[in-house]
Amino acid sequence: MSMKKQINDAMKDAMRAKDKARLGAIRLMQAEFKRIEVDERIEIDDARVLAVLDKMVKQRRDSINQYEAAGRQELADVENAEIAVIQDFLPAALSDEEISAMVQAAIEQTGASSMADMGKVMGIIKPQIQGRADAGAVSGLVKAALTA
Repeated sequence: MSMKKQINDAMKDAMRAKDKARLGAIRLMQAEFKRIEVDERIEIDDARVLAVLDKMVKQRRDSINQYEAAGRQELADVENAEIAVIQDFLPAALSDEEISAMVQAAIEQTGASSMADMGKVMGIIKPQIQGRADAGAVSGLVKAALTA
């Protein structure tokens, strides 16, 4: 079953359960899918759905930081609730050991030896971590591995 279908089914379940918070978050996801499909005149696939969901989580984390800095905890709580719903549809997060192994494998595969090769390494890792790890954190690990 495609991820879009799973999300659509989850929306129906949330409607039946009268879970307004979950329903709202799912509708936000579907609106973003529809916007992309209309703007680009394509049918998005599972890989693109993952990329969109990953981006939505990142946006919400940025919003949470801004809300907390402004002392608006109630808005940060809403964003946290949306992140929880979005993460229900993302694959299981990678452990630190799995990420480190991916970084080392990508460095060996590309023969990277300096920071100039970071783009090659990230090009291999990024599709593997999509929706499963924070690309910024992984980028930091790659930098650390290439400068060591």
